[in-house]
Amino acid sequence: MTTTETPNPGSRPAPPRALSFDRAAAQYGAARPGYPDALLDSVEELAGRPLRGARALDVGAGTGISTRRLRDRGAAVVAVEPGPGMAAELRRTLPDVPLVRGDGNSLPFAAGSADLITYAQSWHWTDSARAAPEAMRVLRPGGALALWWNVADPDVGWIAEQGERLLSFFAAELPELAAPATTGGPAAANTGAHGSPASARDLPAELTFVHRRVPWTRRVPLDTHLANLGSHSAFLVLGDEPARRFLSEEREHLARHFPDGVVEETYVVELSVTIR
Repeated sequence: MTTTETPNPGSRPAPPRALSFDRAAAQYGAARPGYPDALLDSVEELAGRPLRGARALDVGAGTGISTRRLRDRGAAVVAVEPGPGMAAELRRTLPDVPLVRGDGNSLPFAAGSADLITYAQSWHWTDSARAAPEAMRVLRPGGALALWWNVADPDVGWIAEQGERLLSFFAAELPELAAPATTGGPAAANTGAHGSPASARDLPAELTFVHRRVPWTRRVPLDTHLANLGSHSAFLVLGDEPARRFLSEEREHLARHFPDGVVEETYVVELSVTIR
């Protein structure tokens, strides 16, 4: 299959923070965590059909981390991504996957043309009042909309401590975010590097979702862990010097926890699925 990159002229520009990832696309693709097999198993179970052969749209595909997993499970997947830098990285690493430049607020696909629409780490960048009816329009009857987020597990001691440091740092560096988490304030900035908070997800009330939590871990070099943190939008919009300062100090904190230089990151993937 030859890669396509089709523009979506009806799509409005994404919010600037959503496009901040373009400046760190290679870092994002190399350092961000993937997804465990158990997540894809849960998607199949809750969607009521196998991924193999499913006509799937991966919206907000970024560098293709979830796109690759869907393709490897046999889905006929099309990546949908608004950012030029992220799209270029996806095209470089997945040249055989069709790519459409666009976002979930205005999907350039025919009604009833998809069996599955996925948003991995990306639903919170949409206007859900527009994205939800668009997903329902494009899904065939019985098709599934699956939204998921990798969230660092706050029950793990070192992750909770890091979360407090992130909260303090962003509250000081980005005072305009000094608002409750429900309005995208410092708690949201904190979990911007630990995973999107549930309060920020804006799941459409008119749809009935089934929820599943999938725990998993990965072991990565300390440099990869820090690059993962630095690839989140809160750091990318902040600027190089403050981000470099925080990550340098964080290296010292984590070296005490992980003297061998290998970090065990513990996640819970929070999955929400609804059927049209």
